[in-house]
This record gives sequence, structure tokens and C-alpha cells, in this order.
Amino acid sequence: MANLKTSMDAAFYDVNIATPQTLYGCARSIPGEPTPLDGSTASKLLRVQQLSLLGHGFPLGVIPSYAPPLSASSTLKDTGSLSLQTLWLKQPAESWWVGLVGQIRPIKLLSSIKAGAFRVDSTVSKFKHVAKKFLDKSFYSIGLCSHLNLSESTSVLLNIEKDFRNKNQRTKAVLLHKLPYHDITLEAAWPELFVDRNGKYWEMPESISLDCLSLVSESGLRYRVGIHKNGGLVKAVDLENGQPPASLSPGVCAKAAFSYEKSKDIWRKPETKDDLVLVKREGGEFRNTAYDIRMKEPHATISGIFGSTCETWAGGSRSRFGANLFGSICFAFQHGNFRKPYGDLTRVDARLDVSSASALVNGFSNTLKSSSVSPQLNLILQQQIAGPIVFRVNSKVSFGSSNGERGPHIEDTIYSLNYSMRYLGSGKVVAWYSPKRNEGMIEMRVFEF
Repeated sequence: MANLKTSMDAAFYDVNIATPQTLYGCARSIPGEPTPLDGSTASKLLRVQQLSLLGHGFPLGVIPSYAPPLSASSTLKDTGSLSLQTLWLKQPAESWWVGLVGQIRPIKLLSSIKAGAFRVDSTVSKFKHVAKKFLDKSFYSIGLCSHLNLSESTSVLLNIEKDFRNKNQRTKAVLLHKLPYHDITLEAAWPELFVDRNGKYWEMPESISLDCLSLVSESGLRYRVGIHKNGGLVKAVDLENGQPPASLSPGVCAKAAFSYEKSKDIWRKPETKDDLVLVKREGGEFRNTAYDIRMKEPHATISGIFGSTCETWAGGSRSRFGANLFGSICFAFQHGNFRKPYGDLTRVDARLDVSSASALVNGFSNTLKSSSVSPQLNLILQQQIAGPIVFRVNSKVSFGSSNGERGPHIEDTIYSLNYSMRYLGSGKVVAWYSPKRNEGMIEMRVFEF
């Protein structure tokens, strides 16, 4: 069903959002904004690992993505939206994984070659012109990612990427330590890329955070504490500056949150031995398992999560303390077992998010004028097309006002095609497109809804 944990993560601090704007494959959501679409959250797999797996299914191991380039300079706005990524080098080992990602913007390269070819006469000059363009670094980006397991419970990630067209460099380091019932994460980025609910990108020169997250207990309780430091002045990564989000102001923020989560089946048709009959196909007999084990049983389920957060800011231009309540309730309905070649999966998930309950209580009529505190309805519609291919639509309906629209309106939508791989149990290739951000990419997801 729709991921309820995203509600707490968004209320606590921020969420990784999938984007082709970085070779790392994600940016951060803006802290304190409403819960983002489930379809927009980034894969748990590292981008270099995704490219390594996806490369087996694409010609020459080249994976396409689409995104207008981010630039604060008008001279760089025409660098083309189509990019091709490939894994130039990978060195997997038992405890260490390293990969080198390369990216090229082919349309801009071809346009530049074509424009310059008319200005030279001889064949030799044209050949030199083409060779010079292919060696021009401004059409390329590279990224180096290294993941090292120091022990069974501790790992270190280092990602460095360089965009030669605007001479930007991004560095991210993550230290993860797993305890029996907690995950401790120390993360730093120079700079960190954020994306707000309107699809606008912001760049923070320095972002450092230390986070302790409890695993969900059998009782449904979960808590999280952490401290975050913003360094430098945030800036818009485009020609429209605008007012920076308040949560990206310089300073140090300490935050704590807890939540209680519960789920109950209204009805469910359990999988039986008759569902797992042997099917004869070319190459032998196979067990008729579901394309995705997480969608193997028809059901109707209702679930919910509620919790609270408290935070205190120090440094910079402000010093304050705040507390808030949040909650989500979700209804999921699935028809079909996702086993047959056609018509065996129709699924609807509807999740109502309230990111600031206290603001609604203090002034319901006035707060609905601000979409940042108004209730949000996240809808997920999934329909099997053929075999393992599923068409999915994620939509967010806002009950406030945003972008000049008043009252209930669709604020954001993401369309995707999912190809489930039965042999992975619950793994799939996802090709998605966001009209709001005008971005699209291909991802690999494993054991994610």
C-alpha cells in the first residue's frame, strides 16, 4: 500500500526524491513541506547499482533520461534535455563496491556539430571539427561512487560528481551504522540539492545531518531524533530567484519525532496451494507465482499513522522552538492476483495526509488558504497491461490554494510503466515521467511498493 513511513520522514525532516538532475539520482525534498508523492521517492538502490543491473537490458548498457539542465546562466539553458548514462567502470568485491558513471547530452552535441559543419569547407576540416566536438568536455558529466562495508553493521558511501558544462562539483558522504533496533546515519553534502513542491530546485552550499531512527516495532511505534546543520546561503538553481524556503535558512536544527502506525484488513483472499500450480511453458514447467509477491493477494485494507514532532533552531538569523502534529490514513483495494497474462491486477490506494494538524485546529478557514498546511490526498492507480507490465498513475490532490488555483485541485502527477521481474520476488524496472518537473528517468527498485 502507499508508504505511510513517508509521512513521518517528511514531517521529521526530508525525503530523497528521484531526479535525473544528479548522477547520484536523487535530491532532497524541502523540510516541513507536505508529504511528497510516493512515486517520486528515490530507489533504495544506489544509482550506480541500478545502472549496473539496467545495463544488461539496454543496447550497449546505455540508459536514457530526460530533464532540462539546471543552470542559473541563460547561456547554459540550451544544453539539451535528453541525456544518456552508462557505467564506464565497476569493481564489485565482497565488501567494497565502486563504479564510474558517465553521462552525455547527445542532442546538444549533434546540434553543435551540425551548426559548425556549415562553417568549414574541406572534408579534413569537417573531420577535425567533429573530433574536436566529441572531445569537448562541456557535453559530459562523470560521477564516482564508492560503497565500503567496514563491518556487518557499518558502511561508508562516498559520491563525487562533476558536471563539465557548468563546472559544478557535488560531493556526498554517508556513514550508516545498524544497531539491532535502530539505524544511525551521518550524512554530509557539498552542496546539497533540494526540490520543493512546485518542482523548483534550490542549492545549499553545505548540509550535514546526524540521525537516529528506530525500526518499526510490532506495536507500531517508531521514533526518530536528529540534528541538522545548514551552511551558507541557499540559492535558486534557475533564472527565477524567488523567496528561499524558511527551513533552508542557515543554522542548526535539532528535531525529534514519534509515530504510531496500524493496519487492518477489511477482507483478504489468502494465497493457496491451488494458486501455485505448475504451468508448462517453453523450457519446462514453472511454478505460477505472482509477478510481485507484495501484490499476490486480493484485499481491502485500511491503515493509518499519526505522530508529533518538536524542533528547535539556533544560529543564523533565528532562534525558535516549535511543535506540531501530523497524521495519515490510507485505504487500499486490490482486485486480482497478478499472475495471469491479462486482467489480473487492478489496484487503488488513497492516502489522506495532514502535515500540520495544529495549524488546522488554530484556524481552519484561514489555514486552508495556505496549501502548505492544507490536507493532501495522494492517489495511486495501477492497472496491469500485459504480463508483468503495469501502468501506474500517482496524483496529489490539494484542498488548499496553490499556483493561483483555489479549492480542491490536482497539484502534482507522475506517470510510470513498471516491469516486474518475477525471479526477484519483488523487483521491478520503473520508467516514470513528471509533467510538473518536466523530468523522466528509468530506475530499478527492489522490495519497494
